[in-house]
Amino acid sequence: MGRPKITVVGAGNVGGTTAQRLAEKDAYDVVLVDIAEGMPQGKALDISQAGPVCGYSTRVVGTNGYDETAGSSVAVITSGIPRKPGMSRDELLATNVKIVKSVVTELVSRSPDIILILVTNPLDAMVHVAGRVSGLPKSRIIGMGGILDSARMRSFIAAELNVPGPDVQAMVLGGHGDTMVPLPRYTTVKGKPVSDLMSKSELDAIIQRTRNGGAEIVGLLKTGSAFYAPSASAVDMVEAICKNQKRVMPCSVLCEGEYGLKNVIVGVPVRIGRNGVEEIVEYDLAVDERAALEASAHAVRELCAAVDRLMT
Repeated sequence: MGRPKITVVGAGNVGGTTAQRLAEKDAYDVVLVDIAEGMPQGKALDISQAGPVCGYSTRVVGTNGYDETAGSSVAVITSGIPRKPGMSRDELLATNVKIVKSVVTELVSRSPDIILILVTNPLDAMVHVAGRVSGLPKSRIIGMGGILDSARMRSFIAAELNVPGPDVQAMVLGGHGDTMVPLPRYTTVKGKPVSDLMSKSELDAIIQRTRNGGAEIVGLLKTGSAFYAPSASAVDMVEAICKNQKRVMPCSVLCEGEYGLKNVIVGVPVRIGRNGVEEIVEYDLAVDERAALEASAHAVRELCAAVDRLMT
């Protein structure tokens, strides 16, 4: 058995860093795809040349086409345009729907057993697009949002309490963005409930900062958005799939009755293994948490309705 092939579509900051992190695992063959001529080839060469220094021998191929992606186990889709100043959400949506539709079609035609991890925003809507055009079962179309939101929340709690980040566990559900639903009751530090360690007002401030996590970074960078934590989150998902870890992670998937949500894509805890989403894990939610998740699902529904109008 050779190494699993992982394709990363989009060689910008998120895609390029995802390819680098995958190469450093020394467990995969990596294909980096982008329409910009020379860019994926240049980044692939650069990542390959770091191998002797960093101790990996990963084969990294950069390409402007999709033939090299044939036989991929997993694809991480980061391609799409970021929202630019003055651009409406609808304009962003129209462009990214077109891009993701084309990318998914190209990938699935060459790798029918592929599992898709979507990173392109607006995230939940892009999972919907992939579901409509791919013909894949919902277990193989997964959006990366909750892991990133949870990671942000964990890092803020760790800094506040002066503890190591990996000691903090957090669960953030719902749509990726303003309507995310953090679950403080399932947030622990070395097994202790976070509510025992900080006041409600401190925790509320952290939740607000988590909601605003992406925008805070955009505000500081001025000319781009986050890519270190998003790429780390995507690679975490690839590892859970390829190593059949059966870990429970918050991801955007199609719910068909779970949490009382029908036919809507929203971030929920899922068990991830070799087959993609192996089950949606139902946590016991308080009334306000359930209401927040329903509000989040409503926002995603409206976005998906806009996508359907664009795709007809």
